[in-house]
This record gives sequence, structure tokens and C-alpha cells, in this order.
Amino acid sequence: METNEQLIQHLISNGYLKTKKLVDALRKYPRELFVPGNVKQLAYRDIPLFIGHGQTISQPSTVIVMTEFLDVKKGQKVLEIGAGSGWQAALISELVGNKGKVYTVDIIQELVQFASNNLKKVGIKNVEVIRADGSLGLKEHAPFDRIIVTAACPEIPKPLIEQLKTDGKMVIPVGSMYLQEMFVLMKKKEEIEKEIIGHFQFVPLVGKYGFK
Repeated sequence: METNEQLIQHLISNGYLKTKKLVDALRKYPRELFVPGNVKQLAYRDIPLFIGHGQTISQPSTVIVMTEFLDVKKGQKVLEIGAGSGWQAALISELVGNKGKVYTVDIIQELVQFASNNLKKVGIKNVEVIRADGSLGLKEHAPFDRIIVTAACPEIPKPLIEQLKTDGKMVIPVGSMYLQEMFVLMKKKEEIEKEIIGHFQFVPLVGKYGFK
């Protein structure tokens, strides 16, 4: 898989990539535009890549599984916890369209800058990158239609549940620092519905509701 198209076909044939709008987003924003120069030659392999500061860009199959289950619609407001390189925010920005908005948060200033620069280079205008403790959400812009967390959480942070709209969805990895279950969570008026879609391994969430 050394081209974007080969990666896309791999993701489709393995059942990860299912919707046309996400295929279109992948073609528009290839992964190599969002990784550091020293790993560009590995951009289209289905592996995580280091982006510095102890952080990684998740492997494409993980990014796509999470985005498919997030089930983003045009015009929605989405919160991403863990901006990383900005790639997942770019894909989601295409799904929400011009009338939608993506807020992506990172606690590491250098990654806020890296993601901002990457998104600017490809001309994306409906994503805002903010430096903050992602485990607290982003109260000033809540509530959100969708929330996606791209770091391991010891439990589901309470502020994120509070900031999710009724009938909103959240995709979040929860577990130990070494292995997590991926939850798809649907917020109903009276209860929270949860579904587990597999086991994954993410870098730990740092912050008040993250790992100490």
C-alpha cells in the first residue's frame, strides 16, 4: 500500500471503509499531507506513525472505523479530543460540510500548531484547533452533535457526556493504559446506550479526567 488509492482499496476490501462520502474525503485529504516529513514514505501503510511529543497518528483502519461509527451528518457540530496531526479533523470537516463545524482540542501546544498548519495548507476553514484539557470538553462551544476521543480514557469523562446533545453520539476508547474497549455511546433522554466495537490501543489521555 504505497499510494492513497491502494490504501483506500485495502480499507474497503477489509470492511472498514463503507460510505462513499468518507471515500471522497480520503481522496481529497490524503494522509501524507498530515504526517511529518521523516515518515511520509510510510503514510499509506495501515500502521500508526509517530508525530513527535510522544504522540502518534492512528493507523488508517482505526481512524476510518471510528469515523464510520461516529456517523457524521452535514451541518453538525463535532468535537474531537486529540487533534494530533489534524488528519481526522480534516476528514470530519468534509463530512459536516460548509455549514458544519469541527472543534479539535489538544493539550500539547506543538501539536496544536502542527495540526493548524496542516489544515491551513489544505485550505480547510471549518475546523478550529484549540489548546485545552480535552477531558473537560469545550464547554463554551457545547452542546455537540458528535464527540470523538482519540486517546485512551480510564473512564468516560463526565463533562463529555454533559456536552453531548440528546440523541448525539460519542466514539471513545476506555480501559487501561495498554488496552481499551472502543465504545459507541448514544445519549438518550433517560439513559446512555453503549455498544463495544472492538479492542484498540491508544496513547493515554492527559488531563483532569485522564490518566494521572
